[in-house]
Amino acid sequence: MGPRAGHRPDSGDDLKAGPQFKQRGGVWSVVTPKVALQNTVTDADGDDANLTFQVWKTDSSGDPTEQVNVNDESDYGVLVSEMVPSGSTAKVKVAYDKLEPGVGYAFRTSAYDESGLYETDWSEWARFRIDPYVTFPAPQTSSSIDPTKQEPRQVVRSDPGTVLGARQAKRQTCSEADAKGRTLCMSLTRPSAKDRRALTASRAAADADLVPWCADQPLGKDYMNRTDACLGSAGKANIIFLSSDKDDPPLGVADFYIEQRIKAYPNKASGGGSKATFRQQLIATPLHIDSALRGVNLYWKPTVECNSCSTTQPQWSTATGGTDDGHWSPGESGNNAAQISDITTTWTGTGKETIDLEWKINATVDVGDAMTVTGDYGSSGKESRRELAPRCDDIQGKVPGCVLQGFAPVYKVDTNKYPAAGAFYWLMQQNMPGRPGSGDEPMHYLGKDTKVRDSNGDPWDNNDSRQKVCGSFKKYPTDIGDVDCDEFAMASTHESGGFPGGPNQVSSGDECAQLFAGKMGTGSNFGLLAETRKATDGPSWQEPCGRAAIPSEQNRRAFNKLPAPRWRMLDNDAFFLTMPGYEHCEAGTPCSWRKA
Repeated sequence: MGPRAGHRPDSGDDLKAGPQFKQRGGVWSVVTPKVALQNTVTDADGDDANLTFQVWKTDSSGDPTEQVNVNDESDYGVLVSEMVPSGSTAKVKVAYDKLEPGVGYAFRTSAYDESGLYETDWSEWARFRIDPYVTFPAPQTSSSIDPTKQEPRQVVRSDPGTVLGARQAKRQTCSEADAKGRTLCMSLTRPSAKDRRALTASRAAADADLVPWCADQPLGKDYMNRTDACLGSAGKANIIFLSSDKDDPPLGVADFYIEQRIKAYPNKASGGGSKATFRQQLIATPLHIDSALRGVNLYWKPTVECNSCSTTQPQWSTATGGTDDGHWSPGESGNNAAQISDITTTWTGTGKETIDLEWKINATVDVGDAMTVTGDYGSSGKESRRELAPRCDDIQGKVPGCVLQGFAPVYKVDTNKYPAAGAFYWLMQQNMPGRPGSGDEPMHYLGKDTKVRDSNGDPWDNNDSRQKVCGSFKKYPTDIGDVDCDEFAMASTHESGGFPGGPNQVSSGDECAQLFAGKMGTGSNFGLLAETRKATDGPSWQEPCGRAAIPSEQNRRAFNKLPAPRWRMLDNDAFFLTMPGYEHCEAGTPCSWRKA
């Protein structure tokens, strides 16, 4: 008995390709080679119906040019959906190895109903393209990226003492009056533009400067890195000798420009020897001394609050390294008259200790009768920040050492040598909640001094976190050779999805965004694509972590140069992460690698 008389089914006009079923310029942009195609189908008789899906390659104008075999079991190379109720959406999925990223495609459908009637024509075409989130080439053989090079960053001090901001009212501290009613006062102000011009040459001439790169930084601001601090905000010290009559003009005035330095030695190679040490300097440059004062003495009074330290007494020297005494006579000014006071602290403790510093300067004048005025130059930071406080330890590295823990270093992934891993890290960093490792949200190192323990009572380490995220990983059938499970945030951070009690903790890596690196259809490039075996629609970008099939060599080397011993990274130390080859990219838009 033949098919009954009735109406032929019809393909709809709601053709879509995904995931994630989004269009760019009228073309469906798909994030995985396992493409999902769909369209609606209707039958006027109410019969169930299916759709046959035919896929073609397109030319640069989007016109179909060549049919693609998307089903080896079909004589026609087409895919047929299951029967669905009239008015419903019919769907098929193309196998992983049938379509190529970066190639233009179009598809169309034709309907068939359960009564045996078929559509006599094809639907309209719908164009689609598999667009990786990021594209990149094979690893470069050479690279100019230095993953560990650090640039000094400006720091805002939480406790600058009585150093005054540009808009603050001038404030003085004064000595007790002498027998004649005279007082010696000191005010701390910002240097004027004229002072700055005069001081530029002075700073450059200071051969004995503990931190030579300070000469390249703007005057009046503070900068630091992991081992050095350049404190230029101490500014101008105005020493004023006043008579008993406060309405009288000053009897004499002296002006000095004051700067401070801190240098921590993290290891032997940095000059620290076999002991944990750090040094401090004060640089005093006279700008003007009235002859009425006969001379000025400065006494640097640093305080080192430490349980297990020994500190030398301040010693004055000339800017060229000769011995001096902290005294200046009228007429001495500028770089030739600058003096430097230096102290060295040696830490002899065990474990770790953060050491607070305070600074004061006493001043006297030769004409005064034992009058001393004190200027408060603040401290290494309030308890909540301690941004300039050295931290010494014997935990990290082969010998004890010290660093400035308030500086969060930046690790630059070498995206020239490891472009696939760098693409994965960049994509996750841009899309993960909190964007760990960027902006004001650093990552935090998982150190061997962590208090978190595994089931055996041993310190939790990166292998524990990696097992949590990658333990359930199954290799995707990618076409780029050996791959490993790479994870973001990295297993050696508190931000890892595997770290217990961390901000992104998961019970399994299946909860992470799933990605893989694969070849593009044309040329020699590669792309980062969605892996849809777990999350069929691809990442939602609300996942607290990511894991990806990344070429084994890149996975193992991209982050292994983090110099934790040299930076003396201890548990929960902050650091930032950048991917130079992708810094021009914007989240939400497909991007291509650039050589950095």
